[in-house]
Amino acid sequence: MDFSLCRLILYVQDVALLTAFYSGHFGLNCIESIPGEWAVLQSGDFALALHRVGPEYRETAPGKGSNAKIVFQTRQDLAGLQERFVAGGVQVGAIKSYEGFDYRLLDGTDPEGNVFQLMQKIQ
Repeated sequence: MDFSLCRLILYVQDVALLTAFYSGHFGLNCIESIPGEWAVLQSGDFALALHRVGPEYRETAPGKGSNAKIVFQTRQDLAGLQERFVAGGVQVGAIKSYEGFDYRLLDGTDPEGNVFQLMQKIQ
């Protein structure tokens, strides 16, 4: 089989808010949008698509987030990124690492409570 992962669709309450969040904090470029309903943010060969939830789910649980975790790999120092995110008002946790896993990890949440993770290879 010949498959490649190209896009994750995240269902959200506020497309504009999360477009600004992921563009501003992660440098993702918006390559497609329908104002208030849909945005596609490009990251290399992968895209994060933000789709407004259906009417029956709007405003029912703001801040709850989804059951997905968006993972960004970076070469930047996680401690510096952690400081930058905190200064920008973004909720992030402690930097973690696990024996036998060659990465340091930093989890945080976007304005709707969706979890993201920054992953840095240990050198």
